[in-house]
Formats: sequence, structure tokens, C-alpha cells
Amino acid sequence: MSNYRIQGATGEWEVVIGLEVHAQVSTQAKLFSGAATAFGAEPNSQVSLVDAAMPGMLPVPNRECIRQAVRTGMAINAQINKWSRFDRKNYFYADLPQGYQISQLYHPIVGEGAIEVILDEKDPEGSTKTIGIERIHVEQDAGKLMHDQHPTMSYVDLNRSGVALMEIVSRPDMRSPAEAGAYVAKLRQILRYVGSCDGNMDQGSMRADVNVSVRRPGEPFGTRTETKNVNSVRFVMAVVEQEAMRQVGVIEDGGTVVQETRLYDPDKNETRSMRSKEDAHDYRYFPDPDLLPLELDDAFLEECRASLPELPDAKRHRYETALGLSPYDAAQLTLEVETYQQFEEMLAAVVKASGKGERDLAKRVANWLLSERAGVLKSIPEGAAHPKNTVAANTALIVAASEGTISGSKAKEIFAAYLTSDIDLAAEIDANKQTSDTGAIEAAIAQILADNADKLAEYKGGKEALFGFFVGQTMKAMQGKANPQVVNELLRKALAN
Repeated sequence: MSNYRIQGATGEWEVVIGLEVHAQVSTQAKLFSGAATAFGAEPNSQVSLVDAAMPGMLPVPNRECIRQAVRTGMAINAQINKWSRFDRKNYFYADLPQGYQISQLYHPIVGEGAIEVILDEKDPEGSTKTIGIERIHVEQDAGKLMHDQHPTMSYVDLNRSGVALMEIVSRPDMRSPAEAGAYVAKLRQILRYVGSCDGNMDQGSMRADVNVSVRRPGEPFGTRTETKNVNSVRFVMAVVEQEAMRQVGVIEDGGTVVQETRLYDPDKNETRSMRSKEDAHDYRYFPDPDLLPLELDDAFLEECRASLPELPDAKRHRYETALGLSPYDAAQLTLEVETYQQFEEMLAAVVKASGKGERDLAKRVANWLLSERAGVLKSIPEGAAHPKNTVAANTALIVAASEGTISGSKAKEIFAAYLTSDIDLAAEIDANKQTSDTGAIEAAIAQILADNADKLAEYKGGKEALFGFFVGQTMKAMQGKANPQVVNELLRKALAN
């Protein structure tokens, strides 16, 4: 639970946060037309007559958009409304060809739900908070104004016009920038697991409207502002902090916070006023006369539920209980879809190659992915995208290290060399096999102790930290090819004499 407070000139203030997240539905076609939705297409190259609001054009709901919204609602354990309805939200804007947006105000497709967020990655099980979700409704996106194409005019790109969005509206349950950031990150994680949104915030396919107000702790909610279209977790946290401090300053200076829509300037790290905030009645909502209500049958809902994958919390719990991983490792492995997919694919390959059980090998595979391999990939320009960073190559190194053929540090060295030069991986592993030849290791230890009689005396005098020195010298003498476990055992035996 967060105890975030803003210390003003007149005392402490509490921040109250609610988020409206717009997530673009992952479909090949728009909500009410067959036009494509690919990102980065040439302006106005993905616009149907429906999207352009040509006379006589009628919208037809895309079944897949509805299906993805329902699946998302199920993933957050929300109420799925079998009967829902589309409404027209009337307002004028240059990139809104119809003069209204088709949305859902009174009867959304998804009702109340909740998600649990982790507030401290280092303590995944001890610092959680449940944040309520009020609703998810489906609506169409507007187009985009382009202000940099002409010195005196703005152009309109309607490629996004009609793209399906899920608007996921939270309860005002968050009380700190950290909680808001954790909520957006967890919601993005769930959407990507489900496959209902790609979560690419930098491309605008997921963005948040950040509602912030301040109050004295325990008092009723204050007047809120809404900062529109914030497109990163970091920026969401910055908006909360900056807007809360601004509001406290306004109130303490004798002013009044105005209900308004604001924009965030990341270069200046500040919010600025955009327009006064409209209420629902200002949009003159009414049921869309061109669309029948949505009525979902049990077979459709059962298919949606059956299609859900193992979700992040369940996967994290399984990694801890069935595989014996630490809460931290389990949390890190399940953060991104790509990470858990790599882990599970690699673990299966290592189990098959070694013949050992998943639980015996899970920790070693996790360490390789999260630490050892990650360190190597950071040092090369291509990173994880390097073509030789294959499951087969990683598996060969993990198996060799787990069986004691090579040491863990040697596995990292070989992997780096393999990625950056033209070597044969199997031959390199074979050339660096570590030995468990006790006779050779004992001879090396005897020589090292003889050559370092002064340090031997210090060790026997109580300076036990020198044990690491003797291990290092032994490994050096064996050219890094001695089995570290055998070295430790024989060295302790020799030092005890």
C-alpha cells in the first residue's frame, strides 16, 4: 500500500488518480468497416467509404473486435454484459468525418472488474494492491491532423478513423505515481498475454488519459483534471506527480482547480491547459439508430473463455510452486510475453537434451536468461535480435554448464565469442571442457599453497576470506578448466590439514 503524500506549505495532501486507457484492438480490420489497420501506412491509404462518412454508408460491427473486448473483460474477471448498445457521441473535430463518434456510454459490453498490481518488483508477494475497473467499452478512433506538411494548412489522415478501441476505465483507486505506473504496466501485460492489443505505446496503440485530483487525507474528492493521450508508463507517473503538485500550488495560493482537459509536455515535464472539460450531457449522447444492440449468446462466451491463455498471475504462481523459482525470478520471467515464451521454449529444450526434470533445471535456465545471457547480449549491437542467438545455441550452453562440462563463466565467454566471431559452438565447448581429475587439481593446489606460505599462515590464523584467493589461483593454474565444485572440496581438505 502506498503512503505517497505531497508536502505543501499548509500541510500534507493526498493525490487521487483514475485512468482511462485506450487500447487499440488487435484486428486486421476496423470496428465497422473492412479497411486495414496496419501501422505506418501511407496517409489515407486505409480508408473505406464508411470511415470517410460518405452518405448512405452503414456501419457493420466487426465480430473479432467484440470477441477481443469480451476476452479482455474475462481476463480481468469482469462482468460481461450479454446485452450492450452503441451510442453516438456528438462533437465537431476536423478529423472526425461523421461529426460524431460511435461509442458506448449507457450500456458497455464489459462491466466491473479488477486487477492486482505489484508495487515492488523485489518483493512481488508482499506489496500488492487491487485496483478496480469500472467498465470497458468499445468505440471507434478518430483520424489524425498533420500540422507539419504545409506552412499554412493542416492536413487530415483518416487511416485511424474507425479503428477499434477498448476504453478501459479504472476506479479512482490509485494514490501515487508508482501505483498508476504499476497499473498501466500490469494492464499492458494482460492485454499482450490475451492478444487483444499489442501494447505498443510509442505507436499510439495504447495510451492513457490521466485523471488527477488532490485532497486533504480523508476528505472528499477534489476537482479533477484530465491529461490526454499519455503514451508511456514513465510519462503517466510524471503527469501524476507534476499535475498533483500544480493543483496543490493553485489551492494553497488561494485559487481553485478548474475541471479541464490538459496536455503533457515531456520536454518541459509539465502539463498545460487544452480546453474546459466537457460532461457527458455536453456530447448529446443517444443510441445509434444504425446499429442494433449487441446480444451475446452462451456459446460465444464459452468460446471466448476457452481461448484465453494462462494469464500472468497464474503463470507467475505456477513458476513459483511447480518450478521452484523465487518470486522475483517468476515475476521477471512473466513480465513480457516474449520473455516467458523464450523461457518455456528453452526449458523444454534443455529438459529434452539433458533428461532431467523441469524443476531441476528451471533455476539454471532462469539465471541464464535473466542474468548471464542478458549481460552478453547487452554488449553486442544487435542484442537479442542477433541471428545466432537461437534456442539451440542457448540450450547447448545451458546443458554443458548444468552437466559440469564447462563452467558458468566459461559458458558466457563462449556465447560472446560465438556471437561475435566465426567459431563452431560444439567444438568450442569441447575445447573448454573442465576437468574433475582430482590428481591434477591436488597437484596444482599443493604447488599454490607452497608458493603462498605467507597467505596460508594468514588463512590458518583466521583470515578465511583468503579462501577465494586460493580458489582463483587454482582455477588460473588449471587454465579455467577445473570443475569449481571439485576445486572447492579439495582445497578445503588441503587447508584443513
